Amino acid sequence: MTLITHLMLSAILLLVLAWGMGALRFQAPGGFVGRLLWMVLWLVLGGMAIASIWLPWAWLHLARWAWIAAGILMLLWWFSLRPSNQRLWADDVARSLQGQIDGQVVTLRNIRNFDWRSDTDYTVRWQDARYDLETLLSVDMALSYWMGPAIAHTLVSFGFADGRHLVFSVEIRKERDEAYSAAGGFFKQFERSIVAAEERDILYVRAGPRGEQVFLYPVQMPPTAVRQLFLAYVKSANRLAQTPRFYNTLTANCTTLVYDMVRPIVPGLPMDIRLILSGYLPQYLYRHHGLDNTRPLDVLRRQADITARAAQAGPAEVFSRQIRQPR
Repeated sequence: MTLITHLMLSAILLLVLAWGMGALRFQAPGGFVGRLLWMVLWLVLGGMAIASIWLPWAWLHLARWAWIAAGILMLLWWFSLRPSNQRLWADDVARSLQGQIDGQVVTLRNIRNFDWRSDTDYTVRWQDARYDLETLLSVDMALSYWMGPAIAHTLVSFGFADGRHLVFSVEIRKERDEAYSAAGGFFKQFERSIVAAEERDILYVRAGPRGEQVFLYPVQMPPTAVRQLFLAYVKSANRLAQTPRFYNTLTANCTTLVYDMVRPIVPGLPMDIRLILSGYLPQYLYRHHGLDNTRPLDVLRRQADITARAAQAGPAEVFSRQIRQPR
């Protein structure tokens, strides 16, 4: 084999080795010790398989075949992993959102309306509510920045004529002993959840207790499209309640799943790296006329920054009006 062939094969095997290490790190059975032993075994076999490309020793070639066999077993194990709705969930994702659609009236069950005092001190409160889509007036995109300018959590808020605002958020469904991990999201660590919450709950906890920077952008969509997007969230939540799915940091996250719902409603929206680097989503929407193009984007961004106002909890009945006060 040529040097280039050696290098290409080595690179491929290194990628396989890295994927296997990640899969075992987050999913292997046996607790910490068990995961460590599986990872060491995989690393040793993989290292010898890569070495066999460069060294002509017969026993290394046997190790290569052993690693291939281990890889087949790992794939069988990997595809046997199934998501579940039956785990000991963290309080904020403990219930599954479900909706009943009767014409233009939607009844939602398990809307989150927690009273947050800190990220770990809160009053649990779930509620049901009815929404008349004929009175649906607006849709806003909220972006909550927690890891630099490129990464933000995407939420969508719907406003009704009676002053209510309901926020939908695609989130990881973590268990009580779990914390968010972007790497774990690549390796089936988390199920997927669609949360519907009052703005006083979900925007306040991010701007206040969690110290994130929160922006709220009014989105320009035809009324029919706004109603269709609301229904798309409800239908997606119903499907998840019946058939759980894994969250994926890259392909099934808080932004890409919104794009999947919007694309049939607004044809022609292209794929874009900013759907992954969601912190730059305002530029994407501005370019495709989802935001007010009569004003510069920098002006819209300054006006959209609701962090200081959203961090002041205030009474629930005035929260949505408070965060929308002109700056």
